[in-house]
Amino acid sequence: MISHFDSDHCGKAVEIIENLNVKNIIISKQVEWSQEFENTMKIAQEYKVNIIEVQAGDRMKVDKYIYFNILWPSNAELINENSLNNNSIVAKMIYENFSILFTGDIEEETEKKILSKYNKEVLSSTAIKVAHHGSSSSSTEEMMRAVNSKIALIGVGRNNQFGHPNEEIIERLHYYGNNIYRTDLCGEITLIINKRGKIRVKTML
Repeated sequence: MISHFDSDHCGKAVEIIENLNVKNIIISKQVEWSQEFENTMKIAQEYKVNIIEVQAGDRMKVDKYIYFNILWPSNAELINENSLNNNSIVAKMIYENFSILFTGDIEEETEKKILSKYNKEVLSSTAIKVAHHGSSSSSTEEMMRAVNSKIALIGVGRNNQFGHPNEEIIERLHYYGNNIYRTDLCGEITLIINKRGKIRVKTML
């Protein structure tokens, strides 16, 4: 599943397709052209990878235990401003009593649309992949209150030029009861969930 075609979210997609046995790629409708999208689609076609385009309301079944509910984007409400980020796939993965909300690089405008479409029951998740690397452009009070997560995962490079994650967002995540794991401090982060929903977090650093 490629949330959107910014290079930091899909830059190695071509190498993955070339070196692993990829059968399916899940994407959303593209509002604007990008070189990364063109490169990925070209190599996917060459390797006969199945392209699945999803939108809000779809459900992607992984196996009999795991599925994704696609919450965004809605093809009828695509956002033109900062379109790559704001039309990122937002998907809630559910496994038994555990759930995690993947948010791509959505910003406040998209969060408002999502909050207007879904109630807290739909959005509430055990964990969240924090939007846009912990930027101040998202993770609003209203969104974090609705998601009500206990684990927050932030994908971010050490000493990055953007100053991510934003300190106010870190404080907000703590305020709403999240244990925070960041790739700049923790390295690779793995969540291990058993059938009873017990969670073990494994980090590389």
